[in-house]
Amino acid sequence: MTIEVLKSKIHRVTVTEANLNYIGSITIDEDLMDAANMIEYEKVAVLNNNNGERFETYIIKGERGSGVICLNGAAARRVQTGDIILIVSYARMDFEEAKHFKPTIIFPDTRTNRLSR
Repeated sequence: MTIEVLKSKIHRVTVTEANLNYIGSITIDEDLMDAANMIEYEKVAVLNNNNGERFETYIIKGERGSGVICLNGAAARRVQTGDIILIVSYARMDFEEAKHFKPTIIFPDTRTNRLSR
């Protein structure tokens, strides 16, 4: 039996841009992607703390060190610049493996969207 479990989470970042006139996705600073063990084109769920919206999209790599969190395309209608969001990804794994799996969870500074050094 396989189950779906939390793989990675970027906890509480601030939306820096919302670009309706783009194909779709979420652009994330590459430093945050690396720290959260996420990759470009990975499917993610976005949870908006400000309005309760929850939706799925995929990641596009943003400029390293920029702090960018940009919702693109239709997803731009679900957020406003300045909203606080959580970004989560899940993985399927064997039930026994899942019992011992530890997800990667990061807590960036919500003012800068950067990790404390």
